[in-house]
Amino acid sequence: MTDDLDVIARHLGVRGRVQGVWFRASCREEALRLGVTGWVANLADGSVEAHLEGPAERVDALVRWCRTGPPGAHVAEMVVDQARPQSHPTFEIR
Repeated sequence: MTDDLDVIARHLGVRGRVQGVWFRASCREEALRLGVTGWVANLADGSVEAHLEGPAERVDALVRWCRTGPPGAHVAEMVVDQARPQSHPTFEIR
């Protein structure tokens, strides 16, 4: 069981070829595998935005995954900011 003090959150902005390549679905699958909660969404400018929360080592693992994404993706730039945990119950695609 994870203590609330162990939970961190990160907000990601991912640019490149990240839409139309199953980035969101693959990110959700990886988040569920790692036990990370939050959400991922496409933005109108062609980028992807995500909010990740959970134990630091699991969130860090998902951040590393997002730097490459699924096959077919090309991440040109990724911005990672600290965020406040929002107690998401699962990981959803928005």
